[in-house]
Amino acid sequence: MKTGQKIKIAQLGIGYWGPNLLRNLMKNERCEVACVVDLSPERRAYVSKTYPGITVADNAEAIFERSDIDAVVISTPAATHFDLGRRALLQGKHILVEKPMATSVAEVEELGGIAAQKKLTAMVGHTFIYENAVRFIKQAIEEGVLGQVRYMYSQRLNLGRIRSDVDALWNFAPHDVSIMQYLLGDPNPVSVARSGMAYIQKGIEDVTFLNITYPNKIIANIHVSWLDPQRARKLVIVGSDAMAVYDDTQTDKIQIHDKGIDRFHVPGEGMAYDGSTRMTHFENRTGKIHTPEIVSAEPLAQEIDHFLDCVEGKTECLTGPLHAARVLRILSWVAPKVPTQNLERKTPVPQA
Repeated sequence: MKTGQKIKIAQLGIGYWGPNLLRNLMKNERCEVACVVDLSPERRAYVSKTYPGITVADNAEAIFERSDIDAVVISTPAATHFDLGRRALLQGKHILVEKPMATSVAEVEELGGIAAQKKLTAMVGHTFIYENAVRFIKQAIEEGVLGQVRYMYSQRLNLGRIRSDVDALWNFAPHDVSIMQYLLGDPNPVSVARSGMAYIQKGIEDVTFLNITYPNKIIANIHVSWLDPQRARKLVIVGSDAMAVYDDTQTDKIQIHDKGIDRFHVPGEGMAYDGSTRMTHFENRTGKIHTPEIVSAEPLAQEIDHFLDCVEGKTECLTGPLHAARVLRILSWVAPKVPTQNLERKTPVPQA
């Protein structure tokens, strides 16, 4: 692309999340939305009324054939992501796909192979990685502020919205899995276990607990539910030196707690330090709580900026096919074979 030239984009799908994507694309001066495609006449009418200058269509075929379209943003039902993404890539167009990038690891790897061969960007919309609060925690871990990460847990809970196309795990947990993978450097887990139950609809779990064991004795728990009395969007990271709490429902999203258990060796009888008479003493450390100032910015706007940087060749993609496949592998490896039963299973995860 020529320097300073706007990136011309087509968006496929304007359903639940699509309007947020379109709003941010329209606000970004580095790109131009050339067309929006949706099967629903009502959704196309919404686009025409809100953004009169945008062409709307009910068929994606013309988009793939247009030589002036540089990139395609895909916000359609998950089952269509692979086919639409593959067709766009084969026609030489970069893609930004709302989570998940596809419905199987093999499909994601195929998209990644095509993108690599054609030197195109294939990116999945794991939006929370582009949240400044999450990036602050990432920096704190890398700088050793928390010490050695020991364990982390997240809660993503609400009363509703009940869905029938995916269960609570696939609806909510991709966010938390992607955040944890990002914070830890995208490792391959040692094992994954899932326990969940379907209460409202047969075969669709309303609540799930996901346990992940990582290398270096790091464990993680993800609790997701749409049958909870309280709305929660929280992640806690416990380190050897300090602990971090990220609460997306609060104005001050991050708290760093100077808390921990400190170990001391104290002398036994005779004040000997020969190793045989020493005793270990543990002391609770409860220091100050630091609330850092986080620059406010919409994560989706920063996600789109990152996508445009990738299209222009300015940076490597944070949420490309490798990251997408590892997140999907964690989720799909523990998918229940008998969804209506309570499941507790711990199985090694295949390596990427």
